[in-house]
Amino acid sequence: MNWDQIQVNWMQFKGKVRMNWAKLTDEDVTRIGGRRAELRGRLQARYGFAKAEAEREIEAWMKAQRHAA
Repeated sequence: MNWDQIQVNWMQFKGKVRMNWAKLTDEDVTRIGGRRAELRGRLQARYGFAKAEAEREIEAWMKAQRHAA
């Protein structure tokens, strides 16, 4: 699974994003709208992650989605 698939199907992934990162609000997830850079920024803001750490979090989450499919 690549990010393009997640972006196109964002409505299906919103709940999974909230389950994985509980500090993200409904408004955060709506504003992210499938944009990876926006997700990274919101993770940095809510969790205090550095840019590289936020990217690692996103990559790990994407791998988990592949295995769940």
